[in-house]
Amino acid sequence: MAFDEIVSLMFRKILIANRGEIACRVIATARRMGIATVAIYSDADAQARHVSLADEAWPIGPAPARQSYLVIERVLNAARRSGAEAIHPGYGFLSENADFAEACAAAKIVFIGPPASSIRAMGSKAAAKALMEASGVPLVPGYHGDNQSLATLTQAAAEIGYPVLIKASAGGGGKGMRIVEQAADLPALLEGAQREARASFGDDRVLIEKYLTRPRHIEIQVFGDSHGNMVHLFERDCSIQRRHQKVLEEAPAPGMDPERRREMGEAACAAARAVGYVGAGTVEFIAEGDGFYFMEMNTRLQVEHPVTEMITGQDLVEWQFRVAAGESLPCDQDALRITGHAIEARVYAEDPARDFLPSIGALVHLRQPADAPDVRVDTGVREGDQITQFYDPMIAKLIVHGADRAAAVRRLAAALRDYEVVGVQTNLSLLRGVAAHSEFAGGLIDTGFIGRHPEILQPADAGAQAQNCVLVATSLTVLARQHAANLKAAPASDPDSPWNADDCWRLNSDGYQDIVLRAGGDETKLRVHPVGNLYRIDLAGASLHASLTGDDAATWLSLDGVRHRLCVVPHGDAFTVIIDGRNHTVSAVDRLAPPRTETAGDDRLTAPIPARVTRVLVKVGDVVRKGAALLVLEAMKMELTLYAPINGTIATVRHRVDDMVQEGAELITFETEAAEPDGTARIKEKS
Repeated sequence: MAFDEIVSLMFRKILIANRGEIACRVIATARRMGIATVAIYSDADAQARHVSLADEAWPIGPAPARQSYLVIERVLNAARRSGAEAIHPGYGFLSENADFAEACAAAKIVFIGPPASSIRAMGSKAAAKALMEASGVPLVPGYHGDNQSLATLTQAAAEIGYPVLIKASAGGGGKGMRIVEQAADLPALLEGAQREARASFGDDRVLIEKYLTRPRHIEIQVFGDSHGNMVHLFERDCSIQRRHQKVLEEAPAPGMDPERRREMGEAACAAARAVGYVGAGTVEFIAEGDGFYFMEMNTRLQVEHPVTEMITGQDLVEWQFRVAAGESLPCDQDALRITGHAIEARVYAEDPARDFLPSIGALVHLRQPADAPDVRVDTGVREGDQITQFYDPMIAKLIVHGADRAAAVRRLAAALRDYEVVGVQTNLSLLRGVAAHSEFAGGLIDTGFIGRHPEILQPADAGAQAQNCVLVATSLTVLARQHAANLKAAPASDPDSPWNADDCWRLNSDGYQDIVLRAGGDETKLRVHPVGNLYRIDLAGASLHASLTGDDAATWLSLDGVRHRLCVVPHGDAFTVIIDGRNHTVSAVDRLAPPRTETAGDDRLTAPIPARVTRVLVKVGDVVRKGAALLVLEAMKMELTLYAPINGTIATVRHRVDDMVQEGAELITFETEAAEPDGTARIKEKS
C-alpha cells in the first residue's frame, strides 16, 4: 500500500521530547507533512529556537535535565494535556529509555521508536554483545561479564592484552570510556569510567575490550517495520573523533567496496532482527584491516542521520512517523541507491586548544552558510542565544553533498569558511584544519586522526597581511564608533560647532589620532590621519592608505587599493575581526583607564566553566603535590577533573558535592611552601 493511500492513519499532533537542533529537525518534517507539533522546554530554554518553531510549547521544570527533560511523568503529562497522539524522543535524553517507551504505551501514546524489549536488549552493551555472539555477528575480543570486581576486570584486561578500552555498559557518546595503556593505570581509570557512567546513565557497569590502534568507526543505518520488513540504508564513516565522540561523519565510507558493504549491511540487519527491531536504528562496527566487529546498536535516530538522507534522498524522520503509525517501509533493499557523497561537521562551542573544554556564553554574532540543495545547516540556536552549562554544547550540524567525495570535501571547506561565530570558543578552526588536510582529502582516516595531527588543534599564525588587516579594520571601527557617539552627543542647538567635529584637527600640525590595540599580551600603536575619504595609517614604520565600507552582506577593507572581505564584531570592550574564516580578537586600550590588577594566582583553584561539583577528593589540611587530582566537575555532559597547580597544603575547600559553581569561582586555596633564609622549607600563610 502506498503512503498516500493511508494518510488517514497518520498522527495529527506529536510531542517532541527533546530540545535543540533535533527538535527543530523533527518540527521541519512534521510541518511539511501537516502534523502539529508540541515542544517542551526547561526554564533555561524558554526562549529557545525549538520553542518558537513549534505550534505550542509546554514548560516541564528547572534547567538541569534530570529535573526536566529526563522526568518521564512531566513529559507524559505535557503530552496528555496537549492532546499529542505520539512522542518523538529525538536522540539523547529519554530516547533509549525502555521505561519511557513502556510508560508511553501505558498512557496510550505512541512512542516513535523501537519496542521497549529492543531497547532493553541493546541497552546493555554487555548483554548485546552476548546476543550478537550467539547470532554469529563478529565481536572484538573482550570481557562482557556481570562480575565487576576490580580483580576480575584486572584479570580480564591481562588476558585480552594491553592496551584495552573500558566502556560503560549502559551508555554511549564517549561517556564512561577510558583507554588503558598499562596495568598500573587500570584502577584509577576504571574508577573514573564507573563514576562517569553512573552520573550519565545511572549504571556504573563496564565492559573491557581490546583497544585497536588504527580502527575505523563504521555504522550501518537500519530500518524495520511492524510487518517484518528490514532494510539498511548503507553505511556512514564516523572515524574523525575527539574524546571518543564524533566530529565529522560521511557517507558512504571512503574505500568501501560493494562486497564489504553487503557483508556489513547483512550483519547489521541480522543484529536488528535478533531483537525484533522496529523503526530507525544504527548498528555500529569497528573495522581494522580485513575485519569488522560489532560495537553496539543505538536504538534511536542518530545525530549524523542527515548524511544518509543526502545520499539516499530519503527523509528518515518521515520514515519514523510512518512506521510508528503502522505503515510498511516505503521500499525494499533493491530500490535503495547511493547518489554522490555527503559529509557532516558538528560545530561545537568548545576550545580544541584546551582539551576541548566546553565554552559558555552568548552567541554575539552568528552567520551560517545559506541552505542550498547541496548545503544544509541543522541548528537549534540563533544569534543572541546562550550556550549554557546544562546541555550539550553543539551549535549546529553542517552537512554538504557532492557528486563524489572530492567535490564534497571542497564544498565542506568552502562552507566552513562562511561559518562565523563570535561570543564563545568553537571548534571551527579544527574542522577547517581537518577539511584542508591532505590525508583527509585522500580518505586516510581512522579514530586516531586528530591525535596524530595535533597541529590542527592550533590554527597557524596569521600572516603579516592578515595581521595588518585586523589592526587597521579595528582602528577604523573604533573611529567610526567614536564618530557615531559624537554625533549623538552633539547639542541640537549648535550642531555645526567646530567643537563637535571629530576630524583629528590639530593646531599647526597634520591631524591624526593615536589608537592603541591589544592582541593577547602585545600592544600596537596606530597613528590614523584622515585624508579625504580615506585614512593614512602609520603602522610598524610603514604608511598604509585604508578605507572600511560595507553593508549587511559584507564588509570590505581597502588597504593600499587591495580589497579584503572581512567582518568586524564589537562585543564589550573587544572587537573580533573575522578574515579568511578565522577569528582575531583585539581590544582598544584606554590610556586614561586605571591599570588592570590581577587577583588570581597559583595559590587558588578556580572553575574554568560553570559546572556542578560531583566529587571533592581532598580536605583541609591535606598535603598535595602538583598534578594531584583535587576535584571533579560536570558540565555539558562531560566530566572534568581539576588538578593541583602547585605543591602545597589545602587551606580551604569552598564547595561541596552538587554545588553549582560559576566560571572563575574560587574552589580551593593553598598554603604554599616557601624557603627560610637558611634554605629550609616553611609554610607561607595565605593572606
